[in-house]
Parts: sequence; C-alpha cells; structure tokens
Amino acid sequence: MMKSKLLNSLILAALVVPCVAMAEETSPFSGNVSLTSDYLYRGVSQSGYKGAIQGGFDYAAPNGLYAGAWGSSISWIGAPASNGMELDTYAGYAGSVTEDVGYNVGFLRYNYPGEYDALGATPANTNEIYGSVSWKMLSAKYSRSTTNLFGLAESKGSNYFELNATYTLEGPAVDLAAHFGKQTLVGDTIDPATTLAPKDYTYTDYNVKVSKGFSGYTFALMLSKLKGSKSGVYSDKAESMLGVLSVSHSM
Repeated sequence: MMKSKLLNSLILAALVVPCVAMAEETSPFSGNVSLTSDYLYRGVSQSGYKGAIQGGFDYAAPNGLYAGAWGSSISWIGAPASNGMELDTYAGYAGSVTEDVGYNVGFLRYNYPGEYDALGATPANTNEIYGSVSWKMLSAKYSRSTTNLFGLAESKGSNYFELNATYTLEGPAVDLAAHFGKQTLVGDTIDPATTLAPKDYTYTDYNVKVSKGFSGYTFALMLSKLKGSKSGVYSDKAESMLGVLSVSHSM
C-alpha cells in the first residue's frame, strides 16, 4: 500500500509541477504518465507479462544540466508479491557539438523499496553511469554499473551497450524506432540456486517500435525479442517475440 501511494504521488507530481510553472513562457519542468501492457526493460519483462502504470517528471536547465525521477509498478517473476515498485532517480548533462551531433552523460539510480530478493541475497538497488552520442537519427549509448547489477552478487562493472535509430514519416506523422542492445555481466561467483555465474546472464535484445500521436497522447506498438543461451534465467519467454501496447501523455 505504501509503495502504491508513493507511485501515485510521483505521477501526481508529474501532473502538478508543470502546471505550477505555466506562467512562464518556457518551463524547465516536464512530466509524463503512461499505461503499458508490459513493462519491458532491456528486453526483460519487469511486470510479469502484465500491465504497468508509469510516470515521472524532469527538470532541464538551459545550460544542459538535467535531473528527474521516474516510477513504475513492477512484478518480478519469482519475487515476493509485496514488492511492486521501481523508482529511478537520475541527473546528467546533455549538449551538442554541431546541429547534427549531440552527447549525453549522467548517473542513474534504480531504487526498489522493500525486501526485494528476486535473484539472491544481494539488494537489487543499482547505480549506473552512462554516456551517449547521437548523429541525426542514430545514437549509441554505454551504461556501466558501479554497484552489483539488479541483485546479482559480484556483478559490479557489468555493462549495457545499445544502438538506436529513429525516423519520422512526415506525411502520416508516424514515428519509427529500432533498437539493439547487449547486456554483458561480469563475475565468476556461482549462484548455488542455479549454478550460474553472473557472466552467464549475458544476453542481447532487439526491438522495433511504431508510434503515433493523437490529441496530446501517444499510442505505440513495440515488438521485442530477447536472445541468449542463459537468458532464460530472466524470462521463461527468452526466445519469444513479445508485443507491447502503450499509451502515454507528456505535460
């Protein structure tokens, strides 16, 4: 109940903060809320193949500094049902070299309130640093954990590399996106429950997405595939194609 109230408060803040600043011509505050049929992150379902409610708010200064918070309901497979929330906090700096070339560096903290013991005795809370570069419709991003990754013991220094492409069909105003990512885990400590070491959890994920805006709301369909010899430890549908529908609203 407490986590549900916290998530509701986060979403309420996303709605209220921009309204407070409406008097300004250009507000540095923005918010977002969304409903999704499945919360997929790096190809792995965080909501047990069920729907999720999500929301957050951001502050972006004119000099490129930014900070924000984002939350989602979750339901990790095999984890206690009472632990149903993820709350992320982040900060960084974004800038551009030319009109077509940009960059972004920052810090991200994944917070899981409560006793979340999905993958072992190690707390699931995770810190990551990241950096990305973009050129026109293409971007590349590298993320590296500075703590153990999502509850896997001795996995500090694990990394995720991704390539993304976006394109807008101007006539129908439809946005297209494609993604490739590889999660590489490090460490040789064996988990007695599975006999797997952190490095055995390495996998790749792919997805394509189409989205369209209507009256201030964005509707999207994404198809995602997870692939890896040991990726079944994350998902019992590791080699299946998953489809996700979502609707979001930005303020």
